[in-house]
Amino acid sequence: MPNIRLEGITVSYGRNNALDSYDLEVRDGEYLCLLGPTGAGKTTTLRTICGLTLPQTGKVIFDGKDITSTEPEERKAAMLSQGYSLFPHMTVRENISFGPEIRNWGEKERNESVSSMLDLVRLTRRADSFPHELSGGMQQRNALARALASGAEVLLLDEPLRALDARLRIDLRGELRSLSKSLGITTVHVTHDQDEALVMADRIAVIRKGRIVQIGTPREVFDDPRTPFVANFLGQSNFVNGFVRESGDRTILEDRVGRLMPGRASDLELGDQAVLGVKIGQTQISKDGEGHLKGEIERMLFEGHYIHVDMQVEDLGRFACKLPPRKMEEFDTGEVVNISWDPHEASIFPYPEGGLENELRVE
Repeated sequence: MPNIRLEGITVSYGRNNALDSYDLEVRDGEYLCLLGPTGAGKTTTLRTICGLTLPQTGKVIFDGKDITSTEPEERKAAMLSQGYSLFPHMTVRENISFGPEIRNWGEKERNESVSSMLDLVRLTRRADSFPHELSGGMQQRNALARALASGAEVLLLDEPLRALDARLRIDLRGELRSLSKSLGITTVHVTHDQDEALVMADRIAVIRKGRIVQIGTPREVFDDPRTPFVANFLGQSNFVNGFVRESGDRTILEDRVGRLMPGRASDLELGDQAVLGVKIGQTQISKDGEGHLKGEIERMLFEGHYIHVDMQVEDLGRFACKLPPRKMEEFDTGEVVNISWDPHEASIFPYPEGGLENELRVE
């Protein structure tokens, strides 16, 4: 299966750059999730890979070969959208057979391909059913089999689970990844759902404003974000602005009212303006002892596996944390609590050029 590289890709629609000097590599057989907000350029990436969109500049390379001008049908790349686009008047078998038929495959070869795809997606017993007679999960598997039946080596998934209910979406995450891996197929999966990306990806590429801002394993991107935007988009974070008062094995920031807050090691210089970011799941609160900050509990929201707590911190604004449900009775709205975190879990970033608010904005 191909190794894919996009080099210096620019795709413009009027004055807007959907992709802006864009570079991306997808490794042979990799399951890569492309994560970002609406309008970041995720779908344009898929369309550029499969040839439905031609870039104004840059190259699309499969296994070292420049295929930028190659027609879509010659790229062996199948794109599956969230709507599945099954032909409603065709059965499961006929939908799968459509690709081989328009490519004039022989009857024996076509039947073998359809039969193997039906077995692969476990729809053999529903081969004569029409799309409206299938569940959402079955429709997805039918669309996937149709995409693969013509020998696709690259699978491009544009938010394929978005239209499904929550329970089915969770069930199909593992199924879709396992199917891709069993085929050894190179897969790019577009999503705006961070949980989906964390569970399914070999690597995650975070895209913003037509550029990749970070790429790495799910753990690397989650635990060691390079920018405040990544820290907040892949797991909500609390942020504090300040100036560096100590640097080296740990970094100490002092905010505008003199509070000192510890974070990870950094190479920032003393006096540099910086931002400390800590995930809300790694933020703790207590009634006793000491903390890095004090906050008044504003509200507590039960969210099943945890309690989401919002607090107001003087001269800073809203802070949040997550608590196990069993601790809900220990705290109440209006209480003042100590807020703390492990310094090794608090990322330190240079202060963004356009300001923190602009850095965190989801377009």
